[in-house]
Amino acid sequence: MKCDLCGKTPMFGNNVSHSKRHTKRRWMPNIHPVTLTIDGKRKRMTVCTRCLRTHHKPARTAAVPVTTE
Repeated sequence: MKCDLCGKTPMFGNNVSHSKRHTKRRWMPNIHPVTLTIDGKRKRMTVCTRCLRTHHKPARTAAVPVTTE
């Protein structure tokens, strides 16, 4: 599970219960498969929702020729 644009990967840490017992856990990034058009070619990628949201913004699409379909 890794974002192809920003490289975001799972984070590690502990669940801490009310009694302060620590158990290992992972926080997974919100990754989705999308089709992006890069340099006129459609490419299938896995992208986190933060990157997907950034690329949908009007100022971002005007500056960068990457569009989502």
